[in-house]
Amino acid sequence: MIDIYEKINELYDRRREVELGGGDDRIAKQHEKGKLTARERIDLLLDPGTFVEINPFIEHRVKDFGMDSQKGPGDGVVTGYGKVNGRPVYLFSQDFTVFGGALGEMHANKIAAVMDLAAKNGAPFIGLNDSGGARIQEGVLSLDGYGKVFYRNSIYSGVIPQISVIMGPCAGGAVYSPAITDFVMMVDKTSQMFITGPKVIETVTGEKISSEDLGGSKVHNTISGVAHFRAESEEAILEKVRTLLSYLPQNNNEKPPVVEYNADEDDYRPDLTDLIPFDAIRPYDVRVVVEQVLDEGSFFEVHSEFAKNVVVGFGRIKGQTVGLVCNQPKFMAGGLDIDSSDKASRFIRTCDAFNIPIITFEDVTGFFPGVKQEHGGIIRHGAKILYAYSEATVPKITVILRKAYGGAYVALNSKSIGADLVFAWPNAEIAVMGPQGAANIIFAREIANSPDPEATRAQKIEEYREKFANPYVAASMGMVDDVIDPRDTRIKLIQALDMLQNKKESRPAKKHGNIPL
Repeated sequence: MIDIYEKINELYDRRREVELGGGDDRIAKQHEKGKLTARERIDLLLDPGTFVEINPFIEHRVKDFGMDSQKGPGDGVVTGYGKVNGRPVYLFSQDFTVFGGALGEMHANKIAAVMDLAAKNGAPFIGLNDSGGARIQEGVLSLDGYGKVFYRNSIYSGVIPQISVIMGPCAGGAVYSPAITDFVMMVDKTSQMFITGPKVIETVTGEKISSEDLGGSKVHNTISGVAHFRAESEEAILEKVRTLLSYLPQNNNEKPPVVEYNADEDDYRPDLTDLIPFDAIRPYDVRVVVEQVLDEGSFFEVHSEFAKNVVVGFGRIKGQTVGLVCNQPKFMAGGLDIDSSDKASRFIRTCDAFNIPIITFEDVTGFFPGVKQEHGGIIRHGAKILYAYSEATVPKITVILRKAYGGAYVALNSKSIGADLVFAWPNAEIAVMGPQGAANIIFAREIANSPDPEATRAQKIEEYREKFANPYVAASMGMVDDVIDPRDTRIKLIQALDMLQNKKESRPAKKHGNIPL
C-alpha cells in the first residue's frame, strides 16, 4: 500500500534538489565572484513571501554529447510571479550554477510560458539575466528557443513594461532579448554584454580587449547607450528595479499609480528666477529646474550617463508620474546630436506607450553641426524626435526656458507637431536662428558698410531680438499659449496636467507607422 506521506516527502525532496541548483560547490563559486544565486536575487527583488514558482521540475531532454547523464535542475532558470510594492510582476532568473545559465529548448519554453502569463494578466515582466548564451549541445533547438523569447519581447512591447537586469555575462543571442525590452540595467564589474566575446574578436580582427572594456556596465551606460542604469552591486540594481516600477503602470491600459505627496507644499517657486542665467550663452544644469518643479526627491533619471546634452527621466507632480525631456545647456550647449536624438525619441515613445504625460523643458540652439554628424545620419536620427512627439497621444506640455531655434524648436514638441500647451518664460528667444547669426545674415551689407561695424552689429542684433526673437511674437501667432512668470512654472504645470487628465486623441487607423530607424 502506498503511503501518501511518502509521496509528500518525495515531493519535498525533489523540490529541495531543484532549489539547490548546481549544488553547494557551484553556489560557493557564484558567491566568490561577488554574485548572488538566481533565487537569492528573486528574494531581494520581490516583496517578502510573495514568490510563486512555475515549472520547477522541468528538465532538458537532450541525449547527445553526454547530456543524457547530466541533470539540470529547472533547466538553468527559475520562473514565476510575485509582487513588488504590492503589485504583481512576472519574472525569470537564470541560474548560472546549472549549465552556466545557458539557454536550451526547455529553458526557453519556461521563459516563454511566464511571459505569456504576464501579458495575459497585464503585469510587468522582469528578466534577471546571467547566461553564457546558447546551449551548444542543443544546437538549433537553443536558437529556436531564443526566437520564441525574442518574438514575445517584440509583440508584448508597449503592452506590458519589460525590464532586463544583466547580472553576469550576457553573450551572443542572449543580448538581443534585453535589447528589445524597455529598460536595461547592469551591475558594475560583474555584468557584461556583447555579441562576440574578446577571444572571437582577437581571432578575427587581431584586437585585444578585456570583457569589461568590451561590454561592461560603464561601456554600455556611457558609450553605446544599450543600458539605461548601472549600480555598484546586485542589491543596489535590484532596488533600482523596484523604484522604476513605482513610476510605471501595470500595462498599456492603465495609468501610472498616484502616490502620496505633501499637500501643504507651496507650489510657488521663487528660486527659479535666479537659477538660470539670463544670458542665453551661459551654461547651467537643467536638473535644478527639474527639481524645483517636481515633488521633492521624485526625479528618477534614465540614461543619465549617455548623451548628456539631453536629460530624460521620470518624476512626480502632485503624486502623478510624468516623463521629462530636457535640453542640458551644460553639455554641447544643449544642442541635439545623433545620440541625444535617439535617447530622447526612445524615452518619448516609452512614456507614450504607458500613458505617462510628457513635459519638455526647452533650451536648444539647434541640431549639432559637423561633418561627422551629417555623415552619421543626423537627418535620420533627428527625424526620430519629430516622429516620436507627433505620434504620441499622451498629454504633452512644453516650457521654453531660454532658446528655441530652428528645426530643433519644431522638433521639441512645438504646437505644430501636436503639443497640447506651450509656455515660455519672458526671456525666451524663439526664432529660426539666434539673433547673432540672423543679424549677421540679414544685415550683412549694412554692417560691412558701417563706419563702426561692431557697434552696428550689436545694434542690429538687439533690433532682431526685440522684433523677432522674443516670446510675444510667437504668442501673438498662437505658437505659445502663454508667457509665464518662471516662479509660476510648477503651478502652471499642475493646472495643465489637471486640465489634460482626461485627454483622448487618436491617430489614423493603420498597421503601424514607419519610424526612420
